[in-house]
Amino acid sequence: MLAPSEPIAIGTDVPGRVSIVQGGSAATTARWLARLGVRSSMIAAVGRDSAGRALVKTMEADHVTMRVVRVAGARTGRIGVLVAPGGERSFVTDRGAALELGPDDLKAAWFTGADLLHLTVYSLLGVPLRDSGLRAIELARAAGTLVSLDLASIGPLMAGGRRAARSLIAGIAPDILLATATEAEALLGGHPVTELLAYASVAVVKRGSKGATVLARTDTEPVRFEVATARLVATDTTGAGDAFDAGFLAAWLGSRAGGRSLPASLQRATLAGHRAAGRQLSTPRAELALG
Repeated sequence: MLAPSEPIAIGTDVPGRVSIVQGGSAATTARWLARLGVRSSMIAAVGRDSAGRALVKTMEADHVTMRVVRVAGARTGRIGVLVAPGGERSFVTDRGAALELGPDDLKAAWFTGADLLHLTVYSLLGVPLRDSGLRAIELARAAGTLVSLDLASIGPLMAGGRRAARSLIAGIAPDILLATATEAEALLGGHPVTELLAYASVAVVKRGSKGATVLARTDTEPVRFEVATARLVATDTTGAGDAFDAGFLAAWLGSRAGGRSLPASLQRATLAGHRAAGRQLSTPRAELALG
């Protein structure tokens, strides 16, 4: 992670912080689910290298059950994160071994008894990883498991065009769809945000410091409301959306079991998502030990 303390200057250097930390959208969500008391597992492929061993060890330290395929000849995926002085970030992705997870690597027993399968769009890009993501959804549905999907990033989402992105998400038909405002706009192409309900029965649009828009289908009129959040000053926003997903999903599953009304459950889950995102923004990130 590169966090310059002043704007980048082409052709010279600027002071800042350079660190190697655990990351990845799915991994961050899995860790926060476990931290929130949810039984959490992660399916992934890593290289047979020190980075892979360190990442698995870090996840297990947070009580995430790791279902890991170790790929010979491929290095563990990594992401270069450039954090601007205002806290916004840009990514350079080198997915490495992560792309090598194949559908035959998945075991039906991993999905038995699970309440929910959470994926990001990253899990549906590239071959054989895309086939693995779709196979995971198939196994989850067969086990009676809910499916949630985070649109994750505009670039990968829209790489094949808006029509292809819409077709992909419609084919998955997630129970819960999560997106940033920018991702939702890219998918909908200027159409009202309520059209997200054509793809999922529950949709949450994350708006950062502006809160979130929550949508849900009902037998009568669709439910729509806004949930505000406290404004936080953050030097690094990386992972906040993934932590939100964990907080929302953990509380949503708990609310379903508690028999609350749909609006009450959604509001409770969204507030929990904001709290988890706030904790991600305010929690110091330890350096990853590669030894």
